[in-house]
Amino acid sequence: MKQNPSRLKFRKNHKASFSFFQLLDKKSFYPKYGSFALQSLAAGKLNLKQIEAGRKSIRRNVKKSGIVFIRLFTGKSVTAKPLATRMGKGKGNHSFWMTTVRKGQILYEISGVRALTSIKALQRARNKMPFRTKVVRLFF
Repeated sequence: MKQNPSRLKFRKNHKASFSFFQLLDKKSFYPKYGSFALQSLAAGKLNLKQIEAGRKSIRRNVKKSGIVFIRLFTGKSVTAKPLATRMGKGKGNHSFWMTTVRKGQILYEISGVRALTSIKALQRARNKMPFRTKVVRLFF
């Protein structure tokens, strides 16, 4: 999985307002590539380690047969100042990459696996998320 953007216009991002997170995400509300998906029920933030933990738990259950689609990308840089540093003197160095998740956004999708296996795999990934999620099925 690609960890960070290859090219940025600005190295450090502003913090998004909380009202931005509360908006319902209409674009990625339904599964696009797979038949089963994991959908967020609340807004929040995910860092690269949390996304990777969810992907690994899905891959462990699906094994080699299915295809896993990750609909997230960690494109925001988070900065942190060192401990015991006085106020001022700039924003701080880059610490880690994260992404913002809106309410209703699809996080992971699975295709090419039986229904019971994919539901079980997505439920395992659900335990790795810091906010409430649910398993969604694409109806044809």
